[in-house]
Amino acid sequence: MMRVALVSPYYPAHRGGVEAVAGELAHRLAASGTAEITWHASDCDPAPPEQPGLRCIPARAWNVIERHGGFPYPLWSPGALRALSRTVQRVDVVHLHDCVYLPNVLAAVMSAIHGKPTLVTQHVGAVPYRSPVLRALLRAANRTLGTFVLGRAARVAFVSRSVQGYFGRFVRFREAPVYVPNGVDTAVFSPAEQELRPGRVPQLLFVGRFVEKKGLHLLREIAAALPETRWTFAGWGPLDPAAWKLPNVTVRRDLGKDQLVPLYRTSDLLVLPSVGEGFPLVVQEAMACGTPALVSDETAAGCPEARDLLLAEPVARADAADRWTARIRSLLASPASQAALRSRVAGFACEHWAWERCAERYAALLRDCAMEKQTSSRLGKHTADRPDR
Repeated sequence: MMRVALVSPYYPAHRGGVEAVAGELAHRLAASGTAEITWHASDCDPAPPEQPGLRCIPARAWNVIERHGGFPYPLWSPGALRALSRTVQRVDVVHLHDCVYLPNVLAAVMSAIHGKPTLVTQHVGAVPYRSPVLRALLRAANRTLGTFVLGRAARVAFVSRSVQGYFGRFVRFREAPVYVPNGVDTAVFSPAEQELRPGRVPQLLFVGRFVEKKGLHLLREIAAALPETRWTFAGWGPLDPAAWKLPNVTVRRDLGKDQLVPLYRTSDLLVLPSVGEGFPLVVQEAMACGTPALVSDETAAGCPEARDLLLAEPVARADAADRWTARIRSLLASPASQAALRSRVAGFACEHWAWERCAERYAALLRDCAMEKQTSSRLGKHTADRPDR
């Protein structure tokens, strides 16, 4: 059985898409007997329960950058990094989720020192923050840290075509990167048994962190322009939609998976004007429940195979709020078209995004990495044993 060191910035209790995907993959790969996984992530949140084949080692971390600046970037203690180094030395493969987090960069350095192949799952590309300082910092990090981590990895998997295209402009990969969309638990995220009742108040939904890159400033304008609709904002973060004082807006925080499913199923539309995050998992979850998604044109480009099923609008234009408002009104005005779209998005999600398919792809990638390590070891031994001429 392969021994794998898994490194992510946080554990799933942090409620971000990156750590949710890391957790689901770890659970499935361990349960299938594919790998024995040791998972290092920040101790800002509780680690998931351990299971046969999965051991968690919470890293002592300072999360002040996210707490005060809204940018998730944990810093690990020296002791946590020493523990990570010990794990890297004894495993066959190191699996990193994203390339610019400092613990992940240091794990890549440790892997290079100890001759361990890395598999990198890259979720996020460029984020067009309104702050020019943040934009410049992330761009510099992607072009330096990202180039190092992705360029030396044995394999790289992108969850979004647009993110793959972004890094492909300046990273020279050792092997051609692959596109592996995130999986969805279609046994949990599934359509409601009954269709939505016509004539009821339209229900619009946002799910995610309450931060700038999710388009909260734009959503405030859209919700105000659509008083005839009801909005549910399910998430958490430094921004607070309740502070808008809009009578058609309800905020629900700290919801678990079981509480999100009914919201997806009973909503007419998921509205997510986010930028710079590849293809968000919440879009896939909503579609698996039969709920269409209105997303940014950048997000839609991340999953070209679903392009005909995604409703997309630009977010950078001066008239973005008007365009998004008009698009929502157009969809809600045609119940027949909406019903047909609900059926199509659910069918697509079930066929293309089942977790079983995703986990199988990662099992193959990990095996490729482990095989590369074995081949390198054999070649090194052959060279060392060869007599001098």
